[in-house]
Amino acid sequence: MIHLLIAGTRIKTVRSHLSVADLGRRAARGGRAAGPSPLPTGDGVAFEVDRVVNNSGLVGLGGHQVLAAEILGGRQVGIRIDDETLSFFDPASRELLRVRPNPLTGEEVRGLRGLRPAGPPPRPSVEPVRVQRRVSAVGTVMVCRQVVSLGRPYAGQTVTVHVSDTTITVDLDGQIRVIRRTTDVPVRNVKANKPPKVSDVV
Repeated sequence: MIHLLIAGTRIKTVRSHLSVADLGRRAARGGRAAGPSPLPTGDGVAFEVDRVVNNSGLVGLGGHQVLAAEILGGRQVGIRIDDETLSFFDPASRELLRVRPNPLTGEEVRGLRGLRPAGPPPRPSVEPVRVQRRVSAVGTVMVCRQVVSLGRPYAGQTVTVHVSDTTITVDLDGQIRVIRRTTDVPVRNVKANKPPKVSDVV
């Protein structure tokens, strides 16, 4: 959620359009952690549970199928439950992964399996995002809508790419190649595309 405040008084609250990558960029540019939510609270107590995200990107909570993210399919996540929001995070690092509206009632929350008091609020990572890309037949990869030329000798290989706010860094046979970023599009896909099957090639 995004809250507009004047002199500490909440004027308006709207659904956030910012991704985790957007929040990370703002933190890297001097953004600071917010204080307590200005929304009215119930009992003011947050809780957490652990769940495994299914292949469709959903988790079951209190009879609801809640969308986490398809990219998190098969992954165990922690879920912080506040009055208005569900925060999905990595249980080991407490890195914030996604935030969704909370559809659960207080009674549904209290009946959740594995419920526990919440720890510190999860925060987005400000480290470079690591992704994988398969090099095309002409020796290029696409990262955040930016074409990066690596050379034909690497065609068909899967390479690891580190995406930061200003650079794209590629690991190539133990060597590091650093390219300046020319787009501000957030990372949307971390896995390399599967190579086409022979039957799919015309």
